[in-house]
Amino acid sequence: MTSTMSSPELSLRSLRDRPFELLKELEKRSRAVAAGNVPETSPGFEWVGVAFRMGGETFLVAREETREVLGYPAVVTRIPGARSWVKGLANVRGQLLPMLDLRQFLGSGSTTAGRNTRIVVVNHRDIPAGLMVDEVLGFRRFAESEFNAEAPPTVIRCDSYLAGAFRRGGEVWPVLSLKSLVESQSFLQAAS
Repeated sequence: MTSTMSSPELSLRSLRDRPFELLKELEKRSRAVAAGNVPETSPGFEWVGVAFRMGGETFLVAREETREVLGYPAVVTRIPGARSWVKGLANVRGQLLPMLDLRQFLGSGSTTAGRNTRIVVVNHRDIPAGLMVDEVLGFRRFAESEFNAEAPPTVIRCDSYLAGAFRRGGEVWPVLSLKSLVESQSFLQAAS
């Protein structure tokens, strides 16, 4: 029996007893998402980011720009001749990863390693970086309508790396663009 329903109207639950048709529908939906052919008005469209605290302020980074979140490594080897915000190199599962104090890079003091200190690993093909932050608060989900392209002023001097903000109720969540941060000339000049 072939369904005459169009793909958006077709319920996956209605296909649970027809595994082949269920797989075909899942593949069709996956290809539509990958091609960007999903209408933005579809229910459930949301932006997902990783929330973190740095210097008493709360920020977001896009989930796509974050590879993983780690605890602060037990051993970080200092790099001679590097700027003070470059904490050193750490061995993360057999790969050397530069550890960088994000707050110190931005010129807003340094981060003291503590129990809640985390490393946000940047998901960038060419520039490996682990950014030290005070605390990671987990995933935050926002509707597209909660986004405002105008970034709010922050105490930490990161205005040139902000990509707008999400507003919900009385809270404002500035979005830090890791891509623009790690590709900036000042970030790439890590030698003293």
